[in-house]
Amino acid sequence: MPAPLISVRDIGKSFEGTHALSGVDLDIAPGTIHALVGENGAGKSTLGKILAGVYGPDAGTIRLDSREVSFQSPRDALAHGITIVAQEIALVGTRSVIENIYLGSEVHTGPFVRTKRLRRLFDELVADTGIDVPGDALVSGLSIADQQKVEILRALARNADVIVMDEPTARLATHEAEALMSIFDRLRGRGKTIIFVSHFLEEVLSVSDTVTVLRDGKIVDGGKATEFTPGSLIAAMIGRSLESAFPPKAAISQGQPVLSVAALSRAGAFENVSLDVDAGEIVVITGLVGSGRSEVLRSIYGLEPPTSGAITYKGEPAQYRHPRQAIAAGMALIPESRKTEGLFVGFSLVSNVSLPHLPRFSRAGFVRARAAHRSATEQMAAVGVKARSATVEAGLLSGGNQQKILFARSFMADIALLLADEPTRGVDVAAKRQIYDLLVQQAANGTGVLLVSSEMEEVIGLAHKVVVMRQGRVVGQLRGSDIRESAIAELAFGQTTQA
Repeated sequence: MPAPLISVRDIGKSFEGTHALSGVDLDIAPGTIHALVGENGAGKSTLGKILAGVYGPDAGTIRLDSREVSFQSPRDALAHGITIVAQEIALVGTRSVIENIYLGSEVHTGPFVRTKRLRRLFDELVADTGIDVPGDALVSGLSIADQQKVEILRALARNADVIVMDEPTARLATHEAEALMSIFDRLRGRGKTIIFVSHFLEEVLSVSDTVTVLRDGKIVDGGKATEFTPGSLIAAMIGRSLESAFPPKAAISQGQPVLSVAALSRAGAFENVSLDVDAGEIVVITGLVGSGRSEVLRSIYGLEPPTSGAITYKGEPAQYRHPRQAIAAGMALIPESRKTEGLFVGFSLVSNVSLPHLPRFSRAGFVRARAAHRSATEQMAAVGVKARSATVEAGLLSGGNQQKILFARSFMADIALLLADEPTRGVDVAAKRQIYDLLVQQAANGTGVLLVSSEMEEVIGLAHKVVVMRQGRVVGQLRGSDIRESAIAELAFGQTTQA
C-alpha cells in the first residue's frame, strides 16, 4: 500500500458551540478517489473544507506527504496543491470561460494580459484532460454541467494535485453526472487525488476507491468501495437510535385540507410537486440538500412564485406574488436562516416581533407603541423567550431564543398555516424540545404545519405525514407506521420509489 498523501488526526471543529467534527482520523492515498458520505449535518463537507483551507480546524493535525501543514486560507492550501470545487459554483458570469479559468493567474507582459498565450494554455489543458468547454463562451450562458467543468479546469490550471469535490452532481441531470464521473476517472488515471463529498450513493460506489462514512461529526465506518452496497452505506449513515424526546402527536380531525398543492413547479428548482396539509396535521418535507424542499415552501409563501401548478389554501385558489399576501391570508414562515432572512439583528426584540403586525396597532397613521409593545411582550413570554429586557437587540440572544422570536412573531396573528424551514437548526437540545412543543401545540389548535427538516429523529418524532423529495421531485409519501428511518433514507437516496 502506498503511504498516505494526506493524514488527519484528531480533527475537531465547532460552529457556535455545535460540534461539526470530533476526533476525526483519516488517511487518503495518492491517485485515488476517496468518498466522504453521511446524512445532512454529518460533517463531510466541513471535513472537505478543512482540507481545502476554507475552514481551520479547532483541534488536530493535517499531514501532507508526511509533513505537518496548517492552511490559513484556500490560497494557502492551493500553494500546497489542494483546491476545492464547491457545491455553489463561484464563477464570474460576465466573463468568458478562459478568463474564469485563469482569473488571478494571467500571463502578463507588463500591464497587458497575453491573451494568445492564455488561449494556447487553455487548448493544451483541454487536450490534456479531455474536458471540452468553449473557451470564448460567457459563463452565464453555460449549463450547470459545463460550469462545473470550468471549475474543474480552473483547479487543474492551478496545478492542483488534490481536488475536493463538494456535492458536484447535486444539480446535474443523470447523463451530466455520468459524464462527470468519467472525468473523475480520467483525472485519477493522471495521478490526481479526488476527495468526493456526495449524497448520491450509486455514484460514490461506481467511481470511488475508498469510502468513509461520517455520522454526527465522527467517522463510524469506512473501507474499500467494493465492500459496500447502497444499503450497507445507508445502514452505517443512519445507525442511531431515536433518543430525542418528542411531545405526543396531536390528533388530526379529517376534513378539507388547509393547503393543497397540485403539480407545482418552479423552473430550475422543483417540478410536479403535489401534497396536502390538513388542519392540525404536521407534514414534513425531507430529502437531501438541493432536492428542492426549501424552494417549495418559498413558492407557497410568495417569495419565489411558481411557474406552473396550483395552490389551494382554505378552499380557495391562492398563488401569491408577495409574502404580504400570504401574511394577510393567515400564513406564517419561519425561514431557514434566522440571521439573514428572519431577524433584524440590530433591532430590539419587540420591534422584531411586532414589525409585520404594525397595521393592527396603527390609527390615523400613528403606531400605538404601548399596545404593540405589550402584545409582543406577551407573545414572547408565551413561547418562552428568555431575555433581560424586551428592548435588547435580537443579535445578542442565543440561537434558541432568536428562533423563538420568529415563532413569537408568527403567533402574533391568527394563522391557519405555519411554514417552517429547518426550525431547530443551530439550537441546543433544551431549545429544540421547546420548539417541538410549540409546533405540536400549534397543530393541536388546528393550524396546519408544513416543515422542512434534515434531522431524521425530528422527521419521525413530529410528522403525521412525510413527503420525501429527490432532485426536485416528490419520490414518496409516508404515513403512520410507514414513517421509518430506513424507508425515508431509501427514498431520499434513490433506492426505491413510492407513490
